[in-house]
Amino acid sequence: MNFSSDTYNVSGSLNYRESSATAVIKTVIVLALGLIINYINGSLIHTFRKHQIFNMNPRYILFIHLVVNDTIHLATTISLFVFSYVFYRINTCFCCVIITFAIFTTLNTPLNLAVMAVECYIAICLPLHHTRLCTIKRIYILIGWIWAMSATSTLPDVFIILATEPAQLFSTTIFCERENLFRHPIILKKRDVSYTIYLIGVWLTLFYTYFKIFFAARAAKKSADEDTKKARNTILLHGFQLMLSMLTFVGYMLLKALTYWFPQHYVHVVFVCYIIIQILPRLVSPIVYGLRDKTFRQHLKKYLLCTGRGSITQ
Repeated sequence: MNFSSDTYNVSGSLNYRESSATAVIKTVIVLALGLIINYINGSLIHTFRKHQIFNMNPRYILFIHLVVNDTIHLATTISLFVFSYVFYRINTCFCCVIITFAIFTTLNTPLNLAVMAVECYIAICLPLHHTRLCTIKRIYILIGWIWAMSATSTLPDVFIILATEPAQLFSTTIFCERENLFRHPIILKKRDVSYTIYLIGVWLTLFYTYFKIFFAARAAKKSADEDTKKARNTILLHGFQLMLSMLTFVGYMLLKALTYWFPQHYVHVVFVCYIIIQILPRLVSPIVYGLRDKTFRQHLKKYLLCTGRGSITQ
């Protein structure tokens, strides 16, 4: 396979360059949003670590894993965004590492939501088996499986690049985006198939658990209605999170359609798509549990507002 660095560089440098003032404004907006969200996420993680009540609850463990995953995702995608404006092109190896982590965290999100929905279903519909099925050890094993499944889907792409691209590619610089690096036809076909399987599996899990909890709510006595309704609403929020996460999987087609309709505003369309697809979905997780959950909210306030004193472990 013949190699030309121009093949990897020209599209990014032509399509993404704009005036310095505009680049600075967009970078400041992205960094500000990222810092705010990760500050909230950091407060959530700190709250989780400081209180034993959360460390021993499988639901909160799954939630905090989702928060950590979102934090890593924001860090990687914002780094790519800043690099695209500051350096335009970066070392290919470094680009491959960052994109791989971004793909990992992208795939982790729907899997984590599916596991959270199943845990919620067991707590409401199989309460007598919850403590046996949803042990702390099993939850951490499931988290390990989430990363293993993401690795199974992502790492073969890296091996395909190593096997099909010339060695000199990794000593050059490229405009760092997925389409410039993971562009082999096999990778593209595998990505479409794996994304379809992931999304169908997760959606079926969410629908199944939602309707099971819905029917349990209808059959429950009034004293149990509050818990079942809350669980049902939580799974609806998981569905909303998943819909936002799906934007990542269809982002390329969305960008292509918008640039077809607004070709004269290409760089602005790219920026808006980035905010909607990569930034806004990460706002949902803190709201679902960090602000909506009463127990978490009570402990979170002091850390979020920097008013916490001492170490509270209850």
